[in-house]
Amino acid sequence: MVKLYGAGTLYHGPKSIESLKTITGTRAVIVTGHSSTRENGSLQRVCDMLQEKGWVCDVFSGVEPDPSIDTVRKGAAFMQEKQPDWIIGLGGTSSIDAAKAMWVLYEHPELPFETMIKPFAIPALRNKARFVAIPTTSGTGTETTSLAVITDRLKGVKYPIASHELQPDLAIVDGDLCQSMPADVTANTGMDALTHCIEAYVSNVEDNYADAFAKGGIQLIFANLKNAVENPDNLAYRQNMHDASALAGYAFTNSWLGIVHSMAHQMGAIFGIPHGRANALALPNVMRYNAKATDRFDDLAKLMGLSSACEFIKAVENLKKDIHVPASIKEYGIAREDWMKEVHRMAENAHLDVCTSFNPRPATVEELEKLYIALYEGESVDF
Repeated sequence: MVKLYGAGTLYHGPKSIESLKTITGTRAVIVTGHSSTRENGSLQRVCDMLQEKGWVCDVFSGVEPDPSIDTVRKGAAFMQEKQPDWIIGLGGTSSIDAAKAMWVLYEHPELPFETMIKPFAIPALRNKARFVAIPTTSGTGTETTSLAVITDRLKGVKYPIASHELQPDLAIVDGDLCQSMPADVTANTGMDALTHCIEAYVSNVEDNYADAFAKGGIQLIFANLKNAVENPDNLAYRQNMHDASALAGYAFTNSWLGIVHSMAHQMGAIFGIPHGRANALALPNVMRYNAKATDRFDDLAKLMGLSSACEFIKAVENLKKDIHVPASIKEYGIAREDWMKEVHRMAENAHLDVCTSFNPRPATVEELEKLYIALYEGESVDF
């Protein structure tokens, strides 16, 4: 018997933000980033809707990209002071992931970070608050997932926190909220969603429901991502990408991810490469590496009207090129000597990442090193 995991309730489509009026409570803490949700008006819209219902709304802002455990602790302390019965993660992935981790420490302030990062070690939540996720970028699908990624700045390591307790009670997937995303963010987050779909489909966890979500997401992304980058004001493209991101989240929260994410977590923690872009850089070569162990890339090729795994990998590379994603670390702008001196550390940390255990081909530290080295010049691997 297998359980299907996902957000408790999900509303999607333009103006679905109005569904926030359906929840009952008295006080909310809204967790958001530095400025984008203020500038695009989404923060004010959320506050206004809740205040019209007589709620008290407190805002914890300033969550940084790749949120740190220090920020999480500050947010949890803010929640201890305000005592909300709802926590709302509003913004990009960083805001929602940080809000999830703050929620854990709000309900369990004694819990060490070392325990939080152990797979499925989070104690029961919802004793003090429930959780709403409102994404304003179309990438991670964190609004539907059992995952949050938090960085330890002292160690220079990104840690995935995996627990089904982290599933939002309510997810709102409103494409109208992400129309202000610039082209590079649209491209990065779209490639993140594509990576989720592909890794979920080829993972070593077999799940028919996850497969269907992954395939649906892949089709939407290939049909809409380039258009969303080139026509940012087109709400149909925006909503389709927002839906694809959520489908990808459903896919991987039920079948998990692989070493693209393990590698990308380290690239983000050490070099500050945006997560979606790091995934895009690693994805084609990891697909080549994994194709030696699974025929599932051939399934995805057929889905897209192609004849082989090689053709599907090439289609992914062409999509990257079409949306102006760099093809190598060198092109991204990192010096070779800086990259090479961190390769072994990144490989060791990636090997320990929880995502590595779900990869269809068991990866050694030495193989991860080779993959990192090949990324610098964008060389194709064949091992």
